[in-house]
Amino acid sequence: MSNKFSHLDNKGNARIVNISRKKKSSRHAKAQATIWLSKKIITMIKNDEFKKGNVISVARVAGIMGAKQTSSLIPLCHNISLDSSEINFRFLEEELEIVSIVESEEKTGVEMEALTAVTISALTIYDMVKGVDKSVYIKDISLLEKKGGKSGNYKDKRKLKK
Repeated sequence: MSNKFSHLDNKGNARIVNISRKKKSSRHAKAQATIWLSKKIITMIKNDEFKKGNVISVARVAGIMGAKQTSSLIPLCHNISLDSSEINFRFLEEELEIVSIVESEEKTGVEMEALTAVTISALTIYDMVKGVDKSVYIKDISLLEKKGGKSGNYKDKRKLKK
């Protein structure tokens, strides 16, 4: 792994990394966000009691849309085609875990798309429930794993036990 930043040229100016010589390969990334919610909010989400709509359904679509828009949101990110993007949710006692899985056959990885997906999902949940409880907070956003590409595979051993 290089010690220099690939998004900077020799003079320190920002640039999009040239991937024109790279071959397409299977890419996979899994990311997670955790959002703290009161028991009241969790119950309301589970019972579909929000006037703005079904919180989980809206957050899922928002996350998928976020993954598709990553290059518009992150200045030096490549615009890539996604083959698959899914968002899953798991209720814990006072938290909601959001996990995205993004896959593509591309010249560059999909880590940023997976991270954007969970972030946008979490922000959407915050937006939908803030009228009832503003103490909601997003606790954690992290890459859980990535597969493919020159840098190989990665698993966050702190979060994944498999």
